[in-house]
Amino acid sequence: MTAAIRDMNRHDIPAVATLEQAIYDSPWSVRVFYDELALANRRYIVAEEDETIVGYGGMLIVENDGHITTLAVDPRARRQRLGTRMMVSLIDVALEMGVSHVTLEVRMSNEAAQALYQRFGFAPVGLRKNYYRDEDALVMWANDIDGIDYQARMLGVRKELEAAGYG
Repeated sequence: MTAAIRDMNRHDIPAVATLEQAIYDSPWSVRVFYDELALANRRYIVAEEDETIVGYGGMLIVENDGHITTLAVDPRARRQRLGTRMMVSLIDVALEMGVSHVTLEVRMSNEAAQALYQRFGFAPVGLRKNYYRDEDALVMWANDIDGIDYQARMLGVRKELEAAGYG
């Protein structure tokens, strides 16, 4: 079965927080997720398979800039293109909200995530020293996501997903 991607709701938060604790060394608390979900300029999604949350992602929007605050996939559900599918959803959210540019931070050691983000046109633009407890973060930006070139990139990603049976 393929995971469904949908908007996160408050009932998802306990499962999301449990997954967060399993994945990250410095996890967000349940309260942070409730607070984030309540803010008008935040949007969160979940990937759900067989009534189990197997991934989640979120975005902060300020004017025409978006910031991906989190993107996580349950290690047992990896290699199913969930990260790609959730990124498509987050970019769609950004476009719906009038965003032109999106940024994010990623661990310097997380080459798989960096490769995923590069598929979506994110390019390294800087470094945040000691962003994580034990590591620096690479800052990446995708510009002009509302432009024709970026939309062509997104069409290519969507076609790849469709060809792989995730359309």
